[in-house]
Amino acid sequence: MKNKEKEFLELVEAHKGIIHKISRMYMDAEDDQQDLTQEIIYQLWKSYDSFQHQSRFSTWMYRVALNTALVFFKKERRKMVVTDTMPEHMAMEENITATKELQLAHFYRAVQKLERLEKALVFLHLENYSHKEIGENLGISEGNARIKLSRAKDKLKELIKKQGYEF
Repeated sequence: MKNKEKEFLELVEAHKGIIHKISRMYMDAEDDQQDLTQEIIYQLWKSYDSFQHQSRFSTWMYRVALNTALVFFKKERRKMVVTDTMPEHMAMEENITATKELQLAHFYRAVQKLERLEKALVFLHLENYSHKEIGENLGISEGNARIKLSRAKDKLKELIKKQGYEF
């Protein structure tokens, strides 16, 4: 295997959680999530030569993955259908308990109802980005990122409560 391919595969493997989270945030059905995951990896590879190491790989990967998700979503002209039943496959790891699985189901179902910017804010927050880094990634001020993130969290809590799940 060539050095470039090996390096790419190692970086993708190290940060694969980004791809999985974006796929789950933007697509409801497991098949659609898998299709989006494949498309993101393809787009990452296709544009890997343009990665100039001026930012962290994970930051660049996030941007490519998010843009791919948005284009994929538009291109397919799919409308997400959020059902009252729990999707069949919610746990990415076998050891997640039934309670954790239920919590994830409620969380991702609620996230799918958020606006694009709110999804991006939540994702970056889950990736432990600071408010400053979130603002830089999204082209908004640090203060605006803090306020919008707080509002997105509140909205998520309300959406989850409407699903009948209490904290």
